[in-house]
Amino acid sequence: MNYSTLVIATRNIGKLREFRSLLSSTGWRILGLSDISCQKEHEESGASFAENARLKALAYSADTDLPVLADDSGLEVAALGGGPGIHSARYAGPGASDSDRIRKLLSELDANGGPRDARFVCAIAIAQSGHLLMEAYGECRGLIAHEPRGSNGFGYDPVFFFPELQRTYAELSESEKNRYSHRARAVHALLEQL
Repeated sequence: MNYSTLVIATRNIGKLREFRSLLSSTGWRILGLSDISCQKEHEESGASFAENARLKALAYSADTDLPVLADDSGLEVAALGGGPGIHSARYAGPGASDSDRIRKLLSELDANGGPRDARFVCAIAIAQSGHLLMEAYGECRGLIAHEPRGSNGFGYDPVFFFPELQRTYAELSESEKNRYSHRARAVHALLEQL
């Protein structure tokens, strides 16, 4: 594959910034859905991260001639039976903020009293013109902190404690996160295939 432009199937500014940084060595021009004036929303109706990434990549690739990279990522917590899992973004209901989702997660863990082992998972798929081209996967293991710490990142980053660096994702610099995160590992696996 030799791309000059790649569309990331997201409107999330934090996620788009991460992908731009992670793919900066490729020389590709990285666009988001807003950059190609795509207003459509494609539902994540799959039963796994990989299936959701695949569905999004295929659906959005039908809306443009450009190759589309879609990811589905989220947090799996052992004590919550792998939840919030593929429902990570919708965990606290429609319109909930990152803070709302974190509050709900911490409240459920406090009530549960179980282990705080967790992992971030990221599945990536690239499609063009309705054809799946490749897929990759990455994960990062850690623990759920008892309270949010740090102001970098987005989503569950303030409560995802990364033992290797003894800090939450939200306490890591962008370059540190881009070395160790689940998304970084999935992108690395993707680039290895290329």
